[in-house]
Amino acid sequence: MADASFDVVSKVDRQEVDNALNQAGKELSQRFDFRGTNATIAWAGEDGVSLQADTEERVAAALEVFKEKLIKRNISLKVLDAGEPQASGKTYKIGAKIKQGIESDVAKKIAKLIRDEGPKGVQAQIQGEQLRVSGKKRDDLQAVQQLLRGADLDVALQFDNYR
Repeated sequence: MADASFDVVSKVDRQEVDNALNQAGKELSQRFDFRGTNATIAWAGEDGVSLQADTEERVAAALEVFKEKLIKRNISLKVLDAGEPQASGKTYKIGAKIKQGIESDVAKKIAKLIRDEGPKGVQAQIQGEQLRVSGKKRDDLQAVQQLLRGADLDVALQFDNYR
């Protein structure tokens, strides 16, 4: 019998993020406390989000609205890498990025965690921006998934291709 395996990935459903962004934009245009502050939220490139408002407090509040919408759509806030409010003329801006993929140093950290604390006979291989975890027993693989869910990592992890 072949080894059982699964992939550890970090990816985001772009459509869900787009829906959260549109909901946040709608709320910013309708809420009373955002009236007259020119608060806006929009895509900035492929994985970037740009927030803008007249005051530093309002742009920070707009970011909180966007975070609430992401949470409601079951998107981990670990994928959002938001900067600090910066003055740009008469307005304040926040640039945020949606992180996808597992960086090599984080992948090495995850592989070391599996090697050190995971069940014996389970291997982790780094394959680009994902990890392939394989082992003889499916119970061991499920134990690795529980280990990774409980670990305090800086990335949102999903498990794919469970065979």
